[in-house]
Parts: sequence; structure tokens; C-alpha cells
Amino acid sequence: MALQIENPALWEKPAEMQKLNKEKTLLEKAVGEFDSFANRLSDASVLLEMAVEAQDEDSFLEVKAEVAGLEKYGQELELKRVLNGELDSHNTYLSINSGAGGTESCDWAEMLLRMYMRYADEHGFKCSVVEMTEGEGAGIKSCTLLIEGPYAYGYLKAESGVHRLVRISPFDSNARRHTSFASVFAWAEVDDDINIEVRPDDLRVETFRASGAGGQHVNRTDSAVRMHHIPSGVIVSCQMERSQIQNREKALKMLKARLYEIEIEKRNAEKDAMNAQKKANEWGSQIRSYVMHPYQMVKDHRTDFETNQVDDVMNGEIEGFIMAYLKSQLTSEVASK
Repeated sequence: MALQIENPALWEKPAEMQKLNKEKTLLEKAVGEFDSFANRLSDASVLLEMAVEAQDEDSFLEVKAEVAGLEKYGQELELKRVLNGELDSHNTYLSINSGAGGTESCDWAEMLLRMYMRYADEHGFKCSVVEMTEGEGAGIKSCTLLIEGPYAYGYLKAESGVHRLVRISPFDSNARRHTSFASVFAWAEVDDDINIEVRPDDLRVETFRASGAGGQHVNRTDSAVRMHHIPSGVIVSCQMERSQIQNREKALKMLKARLYEIEIEKRNAEKDAMNAQKKANEWGSQIRSYVMHPYQMVKDHRTDFETNQVDDVMNGEIEGFIMAYLKSQLTSEVASK
């Protein structure tokens, strides 16, 4: 990595340089976090020996607090270990959509929005609202967030699915219990630059005599160019220039534009397929239930991880759910190999 960055030839490729610098920053951060954990663990061990030798209760309490902090820190490092997907280190978009149920579901969607914004803030992520549609009475119908920070997508991909709320409705004058649904969908932010590479071996180029206006020259020379892109089957032609070389350049530019359009169509089709899955999920089984009445419980149905600290969860403390999900995914990957 260091040798690559020091290569002078790379200085003329800013996009590649930026990518390597980002990867270098992530690796340095990972090594730094491990070193910090090891140093803190060593210091705690030394302090414990001194506390035992001196029978110092204050030092015991200090060691106890440090061990509790190290346990949490170790869990965070363990979580990062399972973030090995190609896009896990990227920023993420997070969309929240209220389900059927009018004001109840819109209010629930806004509660989830607040939860994720609190989570982002606690983890030092930058969070911005890309779009939002407000509900008619209260809450929001839909919202899309851009959450920026290392491994934002890796963490929040665990939240994709349907979230179910059970509570006494604040909008019901009879104080009845209501069930509301909202869907959450995360997808990674990726560089939208598409580098269209056309290999000469993939082309079949034909020349032919141009027809139509242009004078005697175009009628007696084979200046027009027809270009076949064999892998895609795309065919473009150009005869607008008097020179065959110029027509070839124009045809290649046209071909790249068409291949770019095909790539965009492919991306949109994949996105539509994901959206169709998300839409289907709104009517399928939920991934997590948040029960506020008649008892207090948040349970993830994929992993069975649960807690009765509902208020903490709604204030953004969802690390336990994320950890449980990512561990289950890692276990599934290992089992399938």
C-alpha cells in the first residue's frame, strides 16, 4: 500500500490516488484501534496487580470501570471484523417509508427517523436529509437520509426490512392499542462515474460510401463508418464528416454514449428489483418488533436478540441488534463454505 502511494506515476491519476488514500486511512484506523485496545488492556492489568498488592479499593473500582469500557470497545472491534463486504466501508443511503395506517404509521416512521439520526450522531457519522415527504396529520410518509462515515453501510444494512410498533396510540381518544408498520431500506453510496472501455478486439468496423448531400467527394470515397460492438450487439454509423478518420472518432464516441446508456438502464433495473423487494417486504413478516404496551420489549425476529430498554433503543442504542445480525450473517457464510 505505501509503495503504491509513493509511486510517482500514480500522482497523475487523482481518482486512483484518492481511492488508495481512503483505503490507507481505513487500515491505519483499524491498526490504531487494535493497538489502543491492547495498550488499555495492558494498563488495566498492571493497575489490577497494583490494586491487589496495595489492597486499594479505589484502584479496584477504576479497574472495574476500565474493564467495562474495554468490553464495549472489544464488541465494537468485533463488529468491524465481520464488515468484510465489498461495499461495507461506504457511506449509505437510508430510506424510511410509512406503511398502511395513516397518521399512526407516519408518526412511527418519524420515530424511526429520530432513532437513526441519534445513532448517526452517537457514532460520529454525518447525517443529512436527502428528501422528505411529511404526513398529512403528523409524522412523515417517507424520508431518505445520507449517512456518511467509515462503514456506515456495513452497520446500517442490518436495518433493512419492516419494523413493527405496538403501543397505546396518542392519537386515539379512547387510548386503544395500535400496531403500526414502517419499512427501512439501506443501500451503499457508490461512485457514479462509469468508465466505458471499448477494446479494439470487440469491434468490427466497416466503411461504406456515404450517400445524400455532401458533393462529389462523399460519393466516390468510402468515408462513412459503421461500427459493431460484438459483446453488446450495438451498431452505430457515422457519415457526417468528410474524413473517414473523423467519422470513426464520431462513431466511437456514439458507441461509448450508447454503452453508457445501457449501463445506466442496467443499474436502474437492479435498483427497481431491489425496490420491488422492499415493497413486497412491507406486506411480509417484520424483522423487528417494538412493543411499548402491555409490556416493554424490542425483539429482532431474525436473531432473537431482544432488550426491554425500549427508550434507549429509540434514542439510537441499536448496536446490540446490529452486532447480532452481522454475527448471524458471518455464521451463515461460514456454514455455507
